[in-house]
Order: sequence, then C-alpha cells, then structure tokens
Amino acid sequence: MTELTNQTIAQALEGLKKKQFSAKELTEAHIKVMEETRHLNAYITETPEQALEAAQESDKKITAGDMRPLEGIPIGMKDLFCTKGVRTTAASKILGNFVPQYESTVSGKMLADGAVILGKTNLDEFAMGSSNTTSAFGNVISPWKRSDGSNADLVPGGSSGGSSAAVSARSCMAATGTDTGGSIRQPAAFCGIAGIKPTYGRCSRWGVIAFASSLDQPGIFARDVKDCAIVLKSMSGHDPKDSTSANKPVPEFAAALTGNVKGLKVGIPKEYNVEGMPAEITAIWQKGMDWLKTGGAEIVDISLPHTKYALPTYYIIAPAECSSNLARYDGVRYGLRVDGENLNDMYGKSRAAGFGNEVTRRILIGTYVLSSGYYDAYYIKAQKLRRLIYEDFINAYQKCDVILTPTAPSAAFAIGENDDDPLKMYLNDVFTVPASLAGIPGMSVPAGLDAQGLPLGLQILGRHWDEETVFRVSDFIETAAAFDAVPQMVKKAA
Repeated sequence: MTELTNQTIAQALEGLKKKQFSAKELTEAHIKVMEETRHLNAYITETPEQALEAAQESDKKITAGDMRPLEGIPIGMKDLFCTKGVRTTAASKILGNFVPQYESTVSGKMLADGAVILGKTNLDEFAMGSSNTTSAFGNVISPWKRSDGSNADLVPGGSSGGSSAAVSARSCMAATGTDTGGSIRQPAAFCGIAGIKPTYGRCSRWGVIAFASSLDQPGIFARDVKDCAIVLKSMSGHDPKDSTSANKPVPEFAAALTGNVKGLKVGIPKEYNVEGMPAEITAIWQKGMDWLKTGGAEIVDISLPHTKYALPTYYIIAPAECSSNLARYDGVRYGLRVDGENLNDMYGKSRAAGFGNEVTRRILIGTYVLSSGYYDAYYIKAQKLRRLIYEDFINAYQKCDVILTPTAPSAAFAIGENDDDPLKMYLNDVFTVPASLAGIPGMSVPAGLDAQGLPLGLQILGRHWDEETVFRVSDFIETAAAFDAVPQMVKKAA
C-alpha cells in the first residue's frame, strides 16, 4: 500500500495543489490496489484507461491553476448510476450488457468537478439486499476478518457493499452509494468507514436505476466525515429532470465541521434499545452518549413510538414500488431477451432468466400487495403508517437537534451465515429503515471494534435539510472515537 492510497481526499487535494504528486500518480496508485484486491470482487467493471485519461486532464487543469473541487480524486461509482459509454448492470443478468448513452446527474456533476472514475462497484442485484450476496456477478468480500483466526469471508454490508469494500480496502478514495433502507449506512458501519444518506431530494435520482422511487437516495462513502462533506457538496443540487429533486441551496457542508457540539440536544430513542441486542452494541451507543456529554451536548430521552412498524411498512412499500419499477425489464426494449413461443412466453422466460431469487421474491411480494383485494389491506395501510413514522421524527425534533442510535444490530457476519433466513437478513435494517421512510438525513461513523476486532458504527440522524448538524455531530464523534483501525489486508500492504 503506497502512502498515496492512505491519504484522505482533503489531504490529497492539498497535495495536488502543492504539486507534491500528480493526479496521474494518485490514480495509478489506486489502480494498482484495485488490481491487487480483485479477490474482493468490489468492482463489476474496471475503467483504468478512462481513469488515466481523466487524471491527465486533471493534471493539465492543476498546472493551469484551474483546479476544480474534486480534481484528480479517484472514486468508485456504484453500478446503479448510468455512465455514458460504460456498462451499467445494476448487478443483474437482465442488464448484463446494457451500455447507457447518457450520464446520470450525480456522476455527471462529479465528473464536471474533476473526479476520476476508476470503475463501477458491485452491489446487491437492483440494490435489494443487506449483504451484497445477491449480485449476479458474485458476492463482494469484506476486507475485514475476524480476529479469532477462523479466516471466514465476511459480508461488506449491502446493497452498496462494493463501494464500502473498495473505500475500506483503499482501492478508491470515495465511492457513491444509494440508500433505500440503509444501503449506505449499514455497509459503512460494517467496513469501518463514514457514509451519509442525505435528505431525500438533496441529490438527483435521474439516471440512477430505480428500486423504490420514494425511498432511493444517492449518497457517499469516504474514509472520514470531512471527505464525505467535500464530495456530497459536488453531488448535491436541484435537477429539473428529477421531479423529486429539491430546489434548495447547497450549503458548504465542510464548513459545519467545527468540532463543537456544545449546547446541542441529542435525542436517544428508547425504541432502538431492541430485545436481544448484543451488549457490545449497547456499550458503543453509551460511549457515544458519554463523548457528546463531555463535549457539552445535552442527552435527552425521546420516543419514536411507531418504530416497531417500520420494517413491515418498508417491506410492503419498497417491494410494491420495485414490482412497478422492474416491470420495464420485459426483454423487448433493452437488456436480456430469451425467445419464446409467443410474446407472453418471451416475457416470462426473459424475466425468469434475468432476475435472481431475491429480486423475484420482492417483485412477487410487491405485486401481491398491489393486487385487487389486497391494495387497501396492505399498501394503503403501510402508507398511513409511513406518515405516522414521519410524524414521530417531526415531533422528536421539537425536543432535540439530532438523534443518536447504533447503525446496525451487529458487526459484519460471515458470507452465507444468514442466507437461508430472509427475515434475519431484513432485520439488519432495523435501525436504518425508519429514517429512510421519513426521508431524513443519516450518517454512520465508525466508533469502535467488537470482541472479534470488527468495526461498529454509530448513526446520527438529523432534521430534513439539516445535513450540516449531522456532519457537525458526526465529526465530533469521529474525533472522540479516534478510530484508526484498518482491515488486515491494508495493514499487511502498508
């Protein structure tokens, strides 16, 4: 591992500005790590030639004194963001050879700000999963290992597991993700890095392959909170092509990192102290409270009474929207086509061959809850509950400025450990789903290690459009935790 791949984005931007190294050298260092860590399967499509071309263009800009906000920074792009001329698969066979002729708004903004895209990162198929084991291109392996000597391969979290694994393994400096029910925050916690899901509508969804349109929100993974703040600034902004994109000014997120939480009120929801939660999770949560109290914040007890309905609500609404969104993959216009005896036969064979088990399961659930006779009983009731969950947060923020919770109910588990129990997999999202249903911003920061030496994350949830306070508190916790653990493979390479 070279010194270049151990830098943060903030450090790298400063080094590039002072011409201590070139964008080409920075990119080459990360390409080398990308090649050395292919066994993690973090990338579906690598684009080193394009990356080097972009890096050389960045060097010209730097020489000319025309440096952009992400100039020369090597990043990974979750393979859900359409990238012009580069294969975009959503980790599904049905889109295995799809090459878009347009650029997603988010990736376009990052490219315009000088980012260098190293490749498209792996994910759960169509972003459906909590472990990155449902990809048609094979599961992603976390760069972390348990310290018990078992050497079991661990999940990186999901759905954005390729992005979290790549950032953690140092094969890119940041990577985009999408968060529908926790798919940025949970993988960030599992991989010991920072990750933020902004307020729904902060980043455009145009050109992002849809799973559940009222929940999907692009966000970012990076080594630390400041890097997330730098990149989120580039990703954010109003987009007239996306009807759910908010026409709001984008703050200078990095300016919010004051290191001061004095006077802030931090809410602790009693409903998140779930039965059977490991003592290590409870302990790290208490540590977070203690750090904030020491910093002058006030800890207040709050209630989010409808939390217990969040998972069933989510697993009605998200599959319903998925069944509608994925109806477009029919073998007619683009993607995989399997010939049949007639049109209906072709539809059936194409979808059966193109979709994996988890996607099929969610399409069937979604079609069921939207069907005649069940729409009112399930879908309408879930939407009413979603509103109550939203109002829980609105009421809670009358008493506090941010909410502090664990990110996930456990550290990373071994690949295959929960595969035979979909319900257990779904419970990984127990702490992240409520914020997604409410559309509020949430961030995970690494706060410590469990007894097996695996990362544990704390989640900071804020008011709508108040990413600045989320960043401020996250930065304070990150400093207090002084988390400096790295995956074993990074240690060996250093």
